[in-house]
Amino acid sequence: MTEKFNDKQPDILKGYNMLLYFAGTMITFDPSKECIHDFWSEGILKGLPVSSHNPRFIKAAAQLHQSVDDQSSNIVMMKEDYLSLFSGRNNPLAPPLESVYRNNNQSGFNKLTSEVREFYNSYGWESKFKGSIPDDHLGVELLFLTLMIEKYLEFDDEICNSEMRNEIRRFIDQHLISWIPAWNENIQERAITISYKGISSLILACVEDIYNIMSQTDKNFN
Repeated sequence: MTEKFNDKQPDILKGYNMLLYFAGTMITFDPSKECIHDFWSEGILKGLPVSSHNPRFIKAAAQLHQSVDDQSSNIVMMKEDYLSLFSGRNNPLAPPLESVYRNNNQSGFNKLTSEVREFYNSYGWESKFKGSIPDDHLGVELLFLTLMIEKYLEFDDEICNSEMRNEIRRFIDQHLISWIPAWNENIQERAITISYKGISSLILACVEDIYNIMSQTDKNFN
């Protein structure tokens, strides 16, 4: 569980959003020289914007810290990892698609994709990647989660806040925590860089922590 948040909760959630933006970008797009320079060469990953007692988060932080000084975390090796894991030359080792893990459908376009799209539609949101990246791609789902958190932080009314917490938990239950653990296991086994192992661990840890924050907040109001 994360550190006590009460008045610090907005800053903590913004910190988690920063991590999700970073991690989501790294699994959605081929890593660029600028990204490698900013996060690895400059050592930014040695200090994360939030802390957590979640063992998985602690592992992720250690992996990312280690990756800063790891010789394999260079542009060539990380591009190779990205290609083999996520695009895979038509046979990715760890495709970041919900439908692959929940329905064993390698195409990614099926009922599950429609279900997550319906969740997006209920909020009047359409992915800017529609037509090029499936709606059940982890990068798209994480982007939607960050937008839900931003919306939650905008509310001043506790009734609205409570409803939004329920919705965030519902989205995590239905479309994230049901398959990310299996995807993370694939990454830990098949990634060649400690960088992508750390990113995968970080995604799962952040999702778990956000779910716990939303649950703990409700308890505080009961």
